[in-house]
Amino acid sequence: MTPERKKKLRTLLRKKAAEELKREQERKAEQRKKMIAERCGKPKDVENANEATLQAICKEYYKRIAQLEDAKYDLEYEVSQKEFLINELAIQVNDLRGKFVKPNLKKVSKYEGKFEKLKMIAKTSEIDFRANLKNVKSNKFKLEGEEEVKKTSSRMG
Repeated sequence: MTPERKKKLRTLLRKKAAEELKREQERKAEQRKKMIAERCGKPKDVENANEATLQAICKEYYKRIAQLEDAKYDLEYEVSQKEFLINELAIQVNDLRGKFVKPNLKKVSKYEGKFEKLKMIAKTSEIDFRANLKNVKSNKFKLEGEEEVKKTSSRMG
């Protein structure tokens, strides 16, 4: 094929695709109008109606709205039930495969509760930090002068 012929074929294909796309859009718009007319019905003549006719039209619209809300509620409930069922089945599949989904853990500070407790205690009473320390009974940590003072005080007393 010559380059000119290829170019001509490409342009023809593009034109044909554009026409098809346009037809598709027109068909969809027509379907949409038809569906809206089917769902909403013919428009009511509100401008030339008297009060009784307007009340009847309003009551009719109210009934229609109530029906639609009822259907909407039923569909939402059905969707939530199916989502729950899908979730349960996914859990069962994971259990059978032996693969477990790790839940997302919430990050928590490990010092958060401790400082609050210390603040509360400090407000209510004096804290004796030495009370929680261990008593050491070996003599290796004592100073040299303390041993002599204790020995002399125990002999005197």
